[in-house]
Amino acid sequence: MKSLLFALFLSIGFQLFSQVVHPPLGRTSKPDNDEIKLTLIAKIHNWGTPNDESYDIIEPDIISPKSAVFLEEKGKFYVNSLEGYMTVVFSMKNFQKIKSIHHDFGKEDAGLFQETNVLNYHFLQERPTPNIFKGKPVECTLTHGGKYLWVTYYRRSYDPNAMEPSAMAIIDTDKDEVVRVMPTGPLPKMIAGSPDGKYLAVTHWGDNTIGIVDISSDDYKDFKFVDHFIVGYQAQFTAAQNTGHINRDSQCGYCLRGTVFTKDSKYLLVGRMGGGGIAVFDMKKMEYVSTVFGMRPNVRHLVVTEKYLYLSSNRTGYIQKTPIDDFLEFALDEEKVKGQYTKWKEAYAGIGARTIEVSDDEKYIFVAVNNESKIVVIRAKDMVKITEIKADSFPVGLALRKNNYLLISTSQAHPGVGGGNCVNVYYVRYLK
Repeated sequence: MKSLLFALFLSIGFQLFSQVVHPPLGRTSKPDNDEIKLTLIAKIHNWGTPNDESYDIIEPDIISPKSAVFLEEKGKFYVNSLEGYMTVVFSMKNFQKIKSIHHDFGKEDAGLFQETNVLNYHFLQERPTPNIFKGKPVECTLTHGGKYLWVTYYRRSYDPNAMEPSAMAIIDTDKDEVVRVMPTGPLPKMIAGSPDGKYLAVTHWGDNTIGIVDISSDDYKDFKFVDHFIVGYQAQFTAAQNTGHINRDSQCGYCLRGTVFTKDSKYLLVGRMGGGGIAVFDMKKMEYVSTVFGMRPNVRHLVVTEKYLYLSSNRTGYIQKTPIDDFLEFALDEEKVKGQYTKWKEAYAGIGARTIEVSDDEKYIFVAVNNESKIVVIRAKDMVKITEIKADSFPVGLALRKNNYLLISTSQAHPGVGGGNCVNVYYVRYLK
C-alpha cells in the first residue's frame, strides 16, 4: 500500500511540475537580494547542435548524469554518467572533457577483482563469469586526501532488477583509471568515508543493509569488508522473484539513502526514504543504536557538519536542520528515542528536494529541486529561502567547490516527459 501511495504521489507531482526547461547561459537567480547571486555560466549536454558559445558544450558521454564531485587539488571534476556506464572527467579550467572512465569489464580485467563475493552474498543463479559486466555508476566519494574515487554501481548489466550482488569501483585519480572493483550487496547507492580515514560505508538501497569497509591502509589492495549493518531486516531474494520488471525505485524496503559519518567518526547516520527515520550506528562498538523519528518523511540526503545535521525530504520538499549534539543525545537515550524528535528548523524548497550542499561557512544551503527544475538557496541561520535559479530538467545531483564559488548540478530525464542528459555549472557570487 505504501509503495502504491508513493507511486501515486510521484505521478501527480510529475503531472503538476514536470515541464521540460532548458535555461539559457547567463540566466541569474531570482529574486535579487543583497546576499548571494547565482549565474549559469556553462552547460555540458549530449543534445542540440554546437554553437558559438564556448561554454555551451556538446559531450556525447553525458548520458543520464547522476552525481558529481570536485577534486580541486587536481583541477578537475567527475560526473557519473549512469546510463552511459562511464565516469566522465572534466577540467575545472575550461569545462572540457579530459577522459571517460568506462565501467565495462571483460576477461582481460580479471586482475581488478580480488574476490567474487562478500558479506555472505550469493548470485541468484549460476554465473560462470560474474565479473564480466557493465556497471551503472550512481554515487561517489573521495578518500585518502583525494587519491581514490569510489563509485557505486546501481546494478550489474546482467541483473535487470538489481536483486543480485553489485559492485563498486576504486579509481586512482592520478591516472583516472579503475584499479580495483569490489563486490557489494544489491543496489548500492550512497557511499561515505569516515573523517578519520578508517572506514567506508556503502549503503544498499536494495536490501536494508550497509557494508563497512576497512580503508585504513594507503594501499587499495588491502581494503576489505569488516562488518555488515542491518536496518530492521535484511531483504532476501530468490531467482523466481527476479523475473519480469520490478520497480526497484519503490520496491526497496526501507530504501536506505542518505549516509554520513559524524565529524568525530563515532557514529554513522543512514536515512530511510521508505518508512521514515534516521538509523544511527555506533562505529566503535560496530552496532546499531536506534532509529530516530520526528523529521519529515522520505528522507533523501544527509549532511553533517561540526554543529548541525541537515536533511532533505524529497516527497514534501522541505529542508530541515538540527544541532547534531542534540540529535545524538536523543538517539542514545533509550527512553527518549521511543518518542518523536522535534528540534527541527525548516524551510520549503520545492517538490522533489534531492541532493543538498552546505557552504563551508554554513551560511547557505543549496538544494536540487527535481520536479520543479531549479536550484534553491536557503539561508541556514534562520532557514529562509532567499533565491532560486532554473536548471535543465530534471536536477538530481549537486557538487559545491570547496571555496564555494562553483556549483554543479546533474540532470536526468523523467520517463515519458523528457529532459536530462545535462550538467549545469553555476558561478556563485557572495555579495556580503
